[in-house]
Amino acid sequence: MNDPARPEHIDFSGFEAALRRRGAEQAQAARTPTVPTAIASRSRLTEVELTWIEQRLEHWIRFGRIAQDRILTRKTRVVGFRPAAIFAFVRWAANDYGTITSRIDIVRAVAPGEPYTTLPFVRPGGDILLHVESWPKVQQVLAAIDAVEAAGVDPSDAAADHWRHVHNRIAAGHSPRPYTMERHLAWLKRREIEG
Repeated sequence: MNDPARPEHIDFSGFEAALRRRGAEQAQAARTPTVPTAIASRSRLTEVELTWIEQRLEHWIRFGRIAQDRILTRKTRVVGFRPAAIFAFVRWAANDYGTITSRIDIVRAVAPGEPYTTLPFVRPGGDILLHVESWPKVQQVLAAIDAVEAAGVDPSDAAADHWRHVHNRIAAGHSPRPYTMERHLAWLKRREIEG
C-alpha cells in the first residue's frame, strides 16, 4: 500500500551529479603534478637559522646582504638571502670544558632549479665556496675577510673564486693571497664580459 508519508520515488539526480563532479575533480587533482615541499621551498629565499645562547651556542652571519629577518624566539631568528648572494655563516659551540666546535662557511645562495649542497641550519642549502673547521683556521678566514674589507671591498661583493682560493690555501696549510682592489676590478670586468 502507498504510504502518503513515504514517497515512492526519490530523485537522486542532484546527488549523483554532485558525486560525479567530485569524482571528476579528484581525478583531475590526481593527474595534476604537485610541487614537492623541497622544490616549493626552493622558490623562496635561502634561509639560515641563527641561534645565540651566550657562551654555549653561537651562530651568526659575519657578512652578507640579508633580505629578510624573522625573530622566532629570544634566542633564535631566521635570515633570508636572495639567489646569488654570498654570505659567511659562523657556528661555534662550547661546554663547561671549552670549545666543542667552531666552523665557518662562505656560501652562495642558489636560485630555484640550481644544484646545491646541504648545510646544517641552511635551507635548502647553497653553493659552498669555503668550509673550514677548528678555531685557528676560522681565525685565518676571519682575517681574510678583514683583509678584503681593508681593501675597500664588501666581502659579499668579492669574487666567489677568491673564497675558493682562501679555502684551498688554508686546507693546504698556506696563507691565502690578498684580495686587492685591482683583482676586484678585474673580476668585475670579467663578470661584465661574461654576463
